[in-house]
Amino acid sequence: IIANLDITDVSEQPSVAGAGFINFTLKREAVETKIAALLGDERLGVEKVSSPRKIVIDFGSPNVAKPMHVGHIRSTFLGDALARIAEFLGHDVIRDNHIGDWGTQFGMVIWGWKNLLNLESLKRDPIAELVRIYKETNQRATKDEAVREAARAELVKLQAGDRENYSIWKQCVDLSMQEFSKAYELLDIHYDIVRGESFYNDRLPAVVDRLLKSGLAEISEGAVCVFFRDIPELADKPCIIRKSDGGYNYATTDLATVGYRINDLKANAVWYVVGAPQILHFKQIFAIARRQGYAADFHHVTFGSILGADRKLMKTRSGENVPLRDLLEEGITRARAIIAQKNPELAESERNEIARIIGLGAIKYADLSQYRMTDYIFSWDKMLSLHGNTAPYLQNAYVRIRSIFRKAEGASLSPAPVLGEPAELNLAKRLCQFAEIVPQVLNDFRPNILANYLFELANSFHTFYEACPVLKADETVRSSRLALCDLTGRVLQRGLKLLGIDVPEKM
Repeated sequence: IIANLDITDVSEQPSVAGAGFINFTLKREAVETKIAALLGDERLGVEKVSSPRKIVIDFGSPNVAKPMHVGHIRSTFLGDALARIAEFLGHDVIRDNHIGDWGTQFGMVIWGWKNLLNLESLKRDPIAELVRIYKETNQRATKDEAVREAARAELVKLQAGDRENYSIWKQCVDLSMQEFSKAYELLDIHYDIVRGESFYNDRLPAVVDRLLKSGLAEISEGAVCVFFRDIPELADKPCIIRKSDGGYNYATTDLATVGYRINDLKANAVWYVVGAPQILHFKQIFAIARRQGYAADFHHVTFGSILGADRKLMKTRSGENVPLRDLLEEGITRARAIIAQKNPELAESERNEIARIIGLGAIKYADLSQYRMTDYIFSWDKMLSLHGNTAPYLQNAYVRIRSIFRKAEGASLSPAPVLGEPAELNLAKRLCQFAEIVPQVLNDFRPNILANYLFELANSFHTFYEACPVLKADETVRSSRLALCDLTGRVLQRGLKLLGIDVPEKM
């Protein structure tokens, strides 16, 4: 193999090491040439894909009339990061927020709205009031058959298109979307379309009819089912698409969603960023979609859970899901306290902005730096630390670089850095890897690959910074090292932005 290699332009003579291993040593000149090219490249070496796809990414999907909570973090952050990276690589991405805006709970909500609503509370905190009337109605319904039947009647009226109930439902949706939008704006997350479950209501009968007429579905004990007799793992798990009482379910809606995304949106890839409990559901949906002839690239991007210090699902002391709003506000508050302690001379407005960047970045990075399939323990102390694999550590590396340039006062950057020291060469090699790392994220839908790379890059930069004086070096060496600093800052900034994380100029 070595005898037939022609790589003298980039590598020293390869050598055999042990059984079946070949060692390569990159030539310093080859790395210098690559770094010089990256300095003038806005994309930092990352090429766009040759065959871009139209990808619908389904992520977030909170339920109407309920608060967003800690359980929405993983889907929202993971989906947003995948969308940013896919877009950067040249794919046409449609971010779809498939909100839960239909279902049996609206009978309870509408009855509660008509009988229990406090308008002042609704104005002050809409979601809290909607949750209150739902809970109170539910409690009454468990004890009082009349309330239970009345709530069921309100649901039937809504489904039949009753004008008053539709108006109440629409107000619930609008109030919920306003609250969701506040969280998304704070987190710098946007959606291209919002298509809730209700959007597909008119399409559900046709979904069932098509499957029956094509022979893919059959009637079993009054229900319409799809059987998977040819798929061993699903052979004893039929998918019900219309219940025996004539009602539809999530499977029917998701099949209508598939049809809309492929036929109307013209997507050739659909990624569902949804938790592990839905694995069976999506195996069934994808199997039915393929039987219908949909050749799109379907993926269920699943993930683990966020745990509290007790290693159980993260909850409030009363056992409720931790509201996302409270979590984000606490992150910003904690970051503000740390900044006030370490940099008290900052103006309050500047301190608040930096706290927002650091607090939210810490929460996002703590999630995205984990392998998505594993559970992780939520720890404020760990995620806000300036040491270790955290967002503040990476942001601090960027801030240090900006500080160098403020002190450099317009010093020039070398267009062709010379890598004379081992720490310079090591940092340069790490910078060259960015172009390989970014596409790898989409191979297995793993933003933690990028996060871990950025952590290693920050480590390499800190080693370089300690070993190689920048501002005190002679002019030629200084301009060379400033170029390395500039490129490192650009890669850190771009890499973190692909994860949805900003960087401050000061900390």
